[in-house]
Amino acid sequence: MGATAIPILAFTIIWGIVGIGLPFFVPKGPNRGILQVILVMTAFTCWLFWLCCYMAQMNPLIGPKLDSATIKMLAREWVTLKI
Repeated sequence: MGATAIPILAFTIIWGIVGIGLPFFVPKGPNRGILQVILVMTAFTCWLFWLCCYMAQMNPLIGPKLDSATIKMLAREWVTLKI
């Protein structure tokens, strides 16, 4: 399973519109700069979170690799724990 460019580009465009486009539409006022920074930082952190989650699926951490002797010992011990 590999990454394709389509989802990465699509979400980059979506969050780019939010982070670059929407700050221009903030109405004038005393807090305009703060609202623009909030929009840019929100868009960037949401995009970064999405990218990390998407890339984590490329090489999922399934679990530890156990040798056959350890698996047999666990199976033998766990069977005796019946309630």
